[in-house]
Amino acid sequence: MMGKMDTENQTYVKHFILLGLSDSHEWQTALFVLFLALYLVGLVSNTLIMVAIVVDPQLHTPMYFMIGNLSLVDMCLMTVTVPQLLVNTFSQSRTISFAHCMAQLYFFIAMVDMDSLLLATMAYDRYVAICKPLHYFMVMDKKVCILLVAGSWVCSLLDSLLHTIMITRLSFCTSNLIQSFFCDVPPLLKLSCSDTSINELIIVTEELILTLACIFSMVISYVLIISTILKMHSIGGRCKAFSTCSSHLTVVILYYGTILFSYFRPPSSFSLKKDKVVSVIYTIIIPVLNPFIYSLRNDQMKKGLKKVIGRCFFVNI
Repeated sequence: MMGKMDTENQTYVKHFILLGLSDSHEWQTALFVLFLALYLVGLVSNTLIMVAIVVDPQLHTPMYFMIGNLSLVDMCLMTVTVPQLLVNTFSQSRTISFAHCMAQLYFFIAMVDMDSLLLATMAYDRYVAICKPLHYFMVMDKKVCILLVAGSWVCSLLDSLLHTIMITRLSFCTSNLIQSFFCDVPPLLKLSCSDTSINELIIVTEELILTLACIFSMVISYVLIISTILKMHSIGGRCKAFSTCSSHLTVVILYYGTILFSYFRPPSSFSLKKDKVVSVIYTIIIPVLNPFIYSLRNDQMKKGLKKVIGRCFFVNI
């Protein structure tokens, strides 16, 4: 009887309030301009990467196919969070409906998972290219690449669906104030008045397995890659091989450093300021940086981008 009365006394939350990054009105305009600029740079740079890969026949290889998909995922990841942040900052209305919050959560988790799986796939691609160069185009043919990417999408969408369903089963009856600028698992778990032990168990087991599987595959790939590179007699060959891996390693370190900090610790250790900064890094900063990381040290990508930019401005470069 008491349990029934408690359930009846609970208030069903129809909307949440995203508290954003700062309560100071003085910072609102500066934050709006900053994140609008970052969002536009991220959209333009990632779009240019994808167009260059489609237009330039020299970029029709498995590695650039993966990079193009990563650019697409980065654009989606930014679009899931940044427009809502800009609207809340500009209008001072920080309300988000329960349905909108769950939709944002679903696509956010899907894009984060997709990033992880793509980075693991790209590590395998580099392993085949460096350790088995004579069999590269036979192993990483078009069908295999499509299956790897399609499989990553299916796994990401299903995993995200599981987490979203588990969140919708929780009760939110005491407060609707989300200590973040978007709907994410840790702040929602902290906000819930239900028993979240099952959700935490799923995060610790399923997400840990997925993340560790990706990290383990990348570590194995790079151990074999480094072993092969060290056996090369040509210094030029070593430098070229390391160069093709350096961009990917940079992205992996940035991405997994922030993801591991955000998710693989108990909700009780949730730190408001630190988690907001880390959230900005992996939802906005990294997607903006990725196109530059993959293009600045890649001559083929530079040539492809020059062709695209040249066509855009009707200049023959």
